[in-house]
Amino acid sequence: MEPATYPLTGELETADAKPSRSLIWKSLMVLFKIRVVILLLFAAVAGAFLASAGWPGAGTLAVLLLAGGSAAAGASAINQYLERDLDGRMERTSRRPLAARSVAQPRRVLWAGTVMILLPSLLVLPFNPELSVFLVLGAVIYIGIYTLWLKPRTPLNIVIGGAAGSAAVLSGSAAAGTWNDPGALLLALLVFLWTPIHFWSLAIAYRDDYARGGFPMLPVQTTPRAAAWWVLVNTGGATVAAVALAIHPALGWLYLVPVATAAVVLFFLNIRLIVEPSRRRALALFHTSNLYLAIVLFIVCVSALASQNLLHQTQRLVEVLWS
Repeated sequence: MEPATYPLTGELETADAKPSRSLIWKSLMVLFKIRVVILLLFAAVAGAFLASAGWPGAGTLAVLLLAGGSAAAGASAINQYLERDLDGRMERTSRRPLAARSVAQPRRVLWAGTVMILLPSLLVLPFNPELSVFLVLGAVIYIGIYTLWLKPRTPLNIVIGGAAGSAAVLSGSAAAGTWNDPGALLLALLVFLWTPIHFWSLAIAYRDDYARGGFPMLPVQTTPRAAAWWVLVNTGGATVAAVALAIHPALGWLYLVPVATAAVVLFFLNIRLIVEPSRRRALALFHTSNLYLAIVLFIVCVSALASQNLLHQTQRLVEVLWS
């Protein structure tokens, strides 16, 4: 009888060789793309704050974080299962658990991911069908439209694939009871336009790696400088959406000033990349784009809370004056 293997690492289960807990945890973090999931949940929470014009309620946030986190992590795992052979060709992704063949039974990842998407979607369906729809829609866009259809076929794959991030925002507004809140729709547009900035700057930095993997990303199909110009187009569009969001009743100047400042920095780094389309400058833009979106989402939540508190204080003052 052959010795058993650990389900995640594939290492032999012997008294002398056991994978450490830290190794298993790191593998799970990569397999479920936890850092990406956190950013998606942040976008969903911001959508909930906008739709509520303030604090959406602890129960709403709990349901959103649990259901959204499960669905996003499940979709990420399925994405890695489907791309495990192509990931193995790329230096950047070759050490992912599935690409490195360190998962003993890869098909279990496919089934686990499917359950992680469908189970929370079905559980919330009876009392919030809109939330259920956006949970499933985000996964379908990411797995079916982006991973299976667009990514291996067209340089504009991520343009449409960015709609998966938009679905995360709208899942938040749906959880708060108003999925089509104008502010949430505008934030969803912002995330849609931000996504190519994020992925194309990364693809410029890893242009040769993406070519080895067989992915026809825009920076692979054109020159790095031309790709940087396309990134600038999206930077402009995302900035317009971010500034327009300031007209939302729950936001205003408290939101606009820091977000506009962050946009100036993003523009500056984008122009530097056009002047010198190097790997170092592409990575600088990539990391800054992550920070930019995090700032936007954070300021949305803070501004919505501040606006809600100010409204309550104003109402109390009016009541005192009239009493």
